[in-house]
Amino acid sequence: MTLRKIDHIQLAIPAGQENNARRFYGDLLGMAEVVKPAQLAARGGCWFECNEIRVHLGIDPAFVPAKKAHPAFIVDDLEALCAVLEAAGYQTVQDQPLDGFLRRYVNDPFGNRIELMQVEEG
Repeated sequence: MTLRKIDHIQLAIPAGQENNARRFYGDLLGMAEVVKPAQLAARGGCWFECNEIRVHLGIDPAFVPAKKAHPAFIVDDLEALCAVLEAAGYQTVQDQPLDGFLRRYVNDPFGNRIELMQVEEG
């Protein structure tokens, strides 16, 4: 038996914040919102996909942002994405270098930490 891949990641968001999630994950990160299954739709939240990346944002009544645990997304143009995020009011922060990658962190509108990574050329 072998693990094969991650189907999705789930991050918590506060109740009633789906529109802020749509702006960040949809408009800024370029992910498409997908319809949640009917049996889960009543719980609130929203789901996004881009290529093989799936992010499920679930409502947590006792919401606390994930400040350390985080997803890391591989992007094709880190500087351009960071410029878009910063123009929208999101601060991006460099961290220690990691061999083979350019990388930054950004907090989503709810304070969840998101890592953005670009494979270094050459």
